[in-house]
Amino acid sequence: MGEMRKITAWLPARLVADAQACTGEGVTETLKQALEKLALAKVYDDVLALEGKVFINFDNEASRDDRNFD
Repeated sequence: MGEMRKITAWLPARLVADAQACTGEGVTETLKQALEKLALAKVYDDVLALEGKVFINFDNEASRDDRNFD
């Protein structure tokens, strides 16, 4: 996973408990999942901001012709 960092953070106990109930995991795994989702949300926002600014030349019909259904 790369370089690791140990942190100390004061978090509301109820928030941590609710998050752990959602993941069914311990505190570390729950925090990893939350941070990954937050980072992905930023990526999604960046991609959405490109809407209408990037031209993609894609021939949908040609891509269907390439498939083999045997």
